Amino acid sequence: MTSQQAQQPHSHPHDIEWIAILDAGSQYTKVIDRKVRELSVASEILPFDTPVQELLERKFQAIIISGGPQSVYSDLAPKYDPKLFSIGIPILGICYGMQLMNLVFGGKVEKKENREDGVDYINIQPSNLFKGMKDVQKVLLTHGDSITSLAPDFKTIALSSAGIISAIENVEKKLYGLQFHPEVDLTEHGKDILRNFLFEICHLKGGYTLENREERAIKYIRGIVGDKKVLVLVSGGVDSTVCAALLSKALDPKKIYALHIDNGFMRKEESANVEKALQVLGLHLIVVNAKDVFLNGKTEIKGKLTKELTNTVNPEEKRKIIGDTFMKVAQAEIEKLGLKFEDVYLAQGTLRPDLIESSSHFASNTAAVIKTHHNDTDLVRALRDSGRVVEPLRDYHKDEVRELGKVLGIPETIVHRQPFPGPGLAIRILCAEKPYMEPDFESTNETLSILTNYSRAVEDSGVKASKIVQQVHSLGAHDKLITLSGKFSGTLLPVQTVGVQGDGRTYSYLAVLSGAPDWSSLFIFALIIPKVCHNINRVVYVFNDGFIHGPITKITPTYLTHDVVSQLQEADHIVNQHLAKNNLLRKLSQVPVVLFPVDFGLGDKGRSIAIRTFITNDFMTGVPAIPGEDIPEVVLQEIVSEVSKVQGISKVVYDLTSKPPGTTEWE
Repeated sequence: MTSQQAQQPHSHPHDIEWIAILDAGSQYTKVIDRKVRELSVASEILPFDTPVQELLERKFQAIIISGGPQSVYSDLAPKYDPKLFSIGIPILGICYGMQLMNLVFGGKVEKKENREDGVDYINIQPSNLFKGMKDVQKVLLTHGDSITSLAPDFKTIALSSAGIISAIENVEKKLYGLQFHPEVDLTEHGKDILRNFLFEICHLKGGYTLENREERAIKYIRGIVGDKKVLVLVSGGVDSTVCAALLSKALDPKKIYALHIDNGFMRKEESANVEKALQVLGLHLIVVNAKDVFLNGKTEIKGKLTKELTNTVNPEEKRKIIGDTFMKVAQAEIEKLGLKFEDVYLAQGTLRPDLIESSSHFASNTAAVIKTHHNDTDLVRALRDSGRVVEPLRDYHKDEVRELGKVLGIPETIVHRQPFPGPGLAIRILCAEKPYMEPDFESTNETLSILTNYSRAVEDSGVKASKIVQQVHSLGAHDKLITLSGKFSGTLLPVQTVGVQGDGRTYSYLAVLSGAPDWSSLFIFALIIPKVCHNINRVVYVFNDGFIHGPITKITPTYLTHDVVSQLQEADHIVNQHLAKNNLLRKLSQVPVVLFPVDFGLGDKGRSIAIRTFITNDFMTGVPAIPGEDIPEVVLQEIVSEVSKVQGISKVVYDLTSKPPGTTEWE
């Protein structure tokens, strides 16, 4: 049996209600699926072009259409069966799904001057979709296109703070649309909206309960592996540990080889801690020191050989080199054990979000690539296609893995350990040879200056200032920015970070604010700046006495070398020691510590450290910790003070960005 065969969907039992989720390419499609399952309704993710005849034959009782990265009027828009909206069963269109629904029935969808990216408030009207809910709702909006003319016979049932249509319905046709994402945690009552759709509109009963997760996973492992041997790559994190625990319950321990590869980018003293953590599973662990192998590693991408990792600055190439080098080191270790590579299965703790962000067809046929995960490179995909990769967690999200870990009896210290990327600190070092300064660098800096000195812009009769004032008005932020005018200085940094905006990847500028740390005001700017400057996907605050004025146009050339990695290891160690001492590791879902190649004009050829706190349940969306509320300010000041003393560190910044528009990691 191949891994593909093992993953084929079961036929639908007649006594269970099923809904179809048609995937138009959203990064959140699997989150829709999980939220529906939490409401005790069975769901299946299907390609967007699934024929209506198939949907009818399989007796789906409702359809949810996901969001997607394309525009409904684009030549690249995903194909669908034109009979979809006349199928006669309830349909909920989310984001792209709503826009398509409106277009099909004669409405207009157009690209607006302002994007709506991030948390916003909408005003709702009476509708069964919003039954039992207050008039104002906090939601996540991520779109550049908007409905500008409503289709005939449809009704607007919600407007955003900018007056843009946020929800529509046609009760007679059983068609409903949401411009925002009800499936993510950032939409405060999103689950209630889905509940209303399923039970008030679709009249489902909600009698579906999932099979025991442990039994399903064990059955899956045995079905693929049979009597072969398995190599499991373990990092010490919860994902690989739960994967290893499932293997140890499903198979004879003598058939399992647990391998921990130290790639040189681990946290300080990490490998020793991993060895202790995995003793609880009773597995024999092989630890390989492969630091130099990784630094000198190369791989082939689209038929072309890359540079050595230590000379590579492209983030995607870094990830692919690391992922493929993992496989090569694993193959060498298998041969040392006297085994044949083709006779051994590879097991790894890949999660659904990993596959979605890598745009793997196992999670989605249409999702845009946000970043390549080290456990989903071309080499891993080739192994997967040949049926030799065992991934019992690939249908799970992080919170579900933690629950399974508890069922398996894994200690709480491991179950609730903060996620750490497989490539390690290598992807938390922004490598660069030269400053990132596109032709729009100067004009974007000017826009930042206008926003932070907004009162001046209001009095300015210039075309650009007037246009920005109009944009701010449309966002409902005019009065706020008048109050905050002159409080901070804003400038661009000549580096790129990865983000996710409108279900697609952005690789854009980083903006920095300076001034006295008034956190509530800083977070207001972090929300507004990416909405006005679409080429900025991340905003940080720099700890500094007074303002830092731009432009900042120089960087410190940075590569993955031993000294650079050591800098970050030391800073990361300081941050995590303080988080552990103050019992913050459970409260904060993840805290990446990032090194980036900017010395803020100090001329010391140093680099700076970013502290990226992140609070989330689903790891697909999330918010930064608010100093003084989620993390004590005194703890943050202690961290900044100690990290600033690390040799070669110029400044420390604090990431103010939600996801979206910024991803959890910077690279």
